[in-house]
Amino acid sequence: MQIKHRAKKSLGQNFLQDANIARKIVDSLKISEKDSVIEIGPGQGALTKFILEAGPESLTLVEKDRDLAPALEVEYPEAVVELQDALKFDWAGLDSAKSWKIVGNLPYNVASKIMWDIAAQSSATCVFMVQHEVAQRITAGPGSKKYGAISVWVQSFCKTDYLFKVPPTVFKPMPKVDSAVIKFFPLSEEEKPSDIEGLAKLIKYCFQFRRKQLGKILKSFISDSVHKWAEDEGLSLKDRPEALSPLQFQSLYKCVKNDFPS
Repeated sequence: MQIKHRAKKSLGQNFLQDANIARKIVDSLKISEKDSVIEIGPGQGALTKFILEAGPESLTLVEKDRDLAPALEVEYPEAVVELQDALKFDWAGLDSAKSWKIVGNLPYNVASKIMWDIAAQSSATCVFMVQHEVAQRITAGPGSKKYGAISVWVQSFCKTDYLFKVPPTVFKPMPKVDSAVIKFFPLSEEEKPSDIEGLAKLIKYCFQFRRKQLGKILKSFISDSVHKWAEDEGLSLKDRPEALSPLQFQSLYKCVKNDFPS
């Protein structure tokens, strides 16, 4: 049975039609029989059948479309279907004793927010297909024009890898932009930042003014410790936010957190 989307209005998702690309995405996740897999927005099940073929311990399908979710339950009875918005999913509540892997062709309009949450709240290995420009931002390094707040945030919790580009011709309806597949490898708990709410505010604050120098952005928080931080890191307060690595943002936050607005 082929699952069809009967909803009157599109939810912004472009459905993957190419089985070779679908298999390549799933193969990138390297699923084993010990893995519990979550697929975000399975839609018409392009990835789902290949995930099940890989033989995971369990598969949960997170689908917000009220037409597609029941059809997925019928087509894939081996999977658990959650009729839920991935933006509201409790990623922090995943059982830490299990090996989690998350995969999905993420809708362009919510992809960045979903990845922001998953990176910080879970310890899962992830493979996502997103808009090509977003993939470039997620995997960009310091000093790159593509490097921004989401680059710093995700890389504070995960090692990221750009896997391959996907043309618009393999989707229906066909988007106007290229897509790309990226992979997240979670860092150890010891390597992850502790005060994540404060760090998030600092990162967003700095990149609001990404063309300004750090000294001007942080003028209300400059202290001897900030000057020493810059010297120790080999940085100048004339540098811009894009010059800082994720670890440097974390050490900067430790210098300014007592004065930074909560």
